[in-house]
Amino acid sequence: MNGHISAVEAEAAARADSVERNVTEQVARARTAQKEFGQAGQEVLDAAAAAAAWAIMEPGRNRQLAELAVRDTGLGNADDKFRKNYRKTLGLLRDLHDAKTCGVISRNAASGIVEIARAVGVVAAITPSTNPAATPANKIINALKCGNAVIVAPSPKGYSSCALLIEFIHAQFAKVGLPSDLVQVLPPPITKAATAALLRHCDLVVATGSQANVRMAYTSGTPAFGVGAGNVASIVAASADLNDAARKIRLSKTFDNATSCSSENSVVLVEAVYRSALDALAENGGVLLDAAQKERLQAVMWTGGKLSACCTAKSAVEIARLAGLDDIAAKAPAFLMVEEDGFGVEHPFSGEKLSPVLTIYRARDFTDATSIVQRIYAYMGAGHSVGLHSADPAEAVQLGMNLPVARVISNQAHCLATGGNFDNGLPFSLSMGCGTWGRNSFSENLGFRHYLNITRVAYPIEERVPEMDDLLGDFFRRYGR
Repeated sequence: MNGHISAVEAEAAARADSVERNVTEQVARARTAQKEFGQAGQEVLDAAAAAAAWAIMEPGRNRQLAELAVRDTGLGNADDKFRKNYRKTLGLLRDLHDAKTCGVISRNAASGIVEIARAVGVVAAITPSTNPAATPANKIINALKCGNAVIVAPSPKGYSSCALLIEFIHAQFAKVGLPSDLVQVLPPPITKAATAALLRHCDLVVATGSQANVRMAYTSGTPAFGVGAGNVASIVAASADLNDAARKIRLSKTFDNATSCSSENSVVLVEAVYRSALDALAENGGVLLDAAQKERLQAVMWTGGKLSACCTAKSAVEIARLAGLDDIAAKAPAFLMVEEDGFGVEHPFSGEKLSPVLTIYRARDFTDATSIVQRIYAYMGAGHSVGLHSADPAEAVQLGMNLPVARVISNQAHCLATGGNFDNGLPFSLSMGCGTWGRNSFSENLGFRHYLNITRVAYPIEERVPEMDDLLGDFFRRYGR
């Protein structure tokens, strides 16, 4: 070892330098565009967000994006992606409508506080292959609404859809007179090195997708919002409307072939309605496998202890055929069901499956059902959300008090409701924070306020100093001084 480097090492170093240089130049262009855009005023910010929204919502473009996503990722189905692209964007526009995101946004005479919204700068948006158009669109619209520039780091499989989306956005920008450098995408090939460089040079990271990407975001040295792992469970209580519950579970479990992290992976049925609930699920397209069929399905879904990509976001019929269950496939199931009573790596069906395969647990009662969900989330999915089908509203609050979840979805199709829907009050988002349970820094749906800095001006007000007994009197009376 005489101090010389090999040709291979030299080539690798040159590639690394090239990647770093290209990303640095891309971020510099974004900064230049954002500097003027961030000071342009609310009307311009609103026009930019609307342009990006219409780029994906227009039916012809939306159809192109949905079909390209399925063609190039092999995940989900185009009709559901079409609906997702439209509804999630429409809902986001509803949430953003009339929201003030620049200049003075709040004045409180009593506290003497004036709040001023400030852009964060350049946002790096890590997006997954499961939603290669809807997720980047959501992040781009939020970023623009708040006066930021954004550079998307898509998954390699999702690059083509993301690039086409941004091409559509640039065409809309041309109508408004906005610079295309406000919204960019990393050039192909999408590599970990390029993504890592982007994260280092931007001002904020918003990461949705694999836990590896989220960890990369959190360790980049740049402020980051990342999401936790999905592995949603739903409870069907004794008082549930079983037909309604089964219909909503089917809708949630089959939408886009279960690409969503909010699709149920397990359903816990209480003993009092166990058989009736299974019958209702069967009437809604679920097919329950026996022990031998379950074993064959497990062999194809997991290899070397890891979830196999061959079944991810495929239809139940395709998955059954891959498992050699042609008799099951012939029944044209909407989703497959397996019974389980264990948790953890030795029981892989207790984890996330990203496919229309539903794990069924039997619980003695509601208390036992809650305990079962606790054990599922101790393995995977803590922080995300839980579903409940019940006629007793108090049971939903009970789950919220006891389970490690940021959301309790009551009597709704879970995957449609968790990220906001027109019949609940959650904000529309494709990125759900999972709190400290999911090792996240936030526990709400990622929204436009996460893309802002807030400056607070404090004016003097009349001094109000409380008496000590006003604050500690009750303590003193109870416990003495």
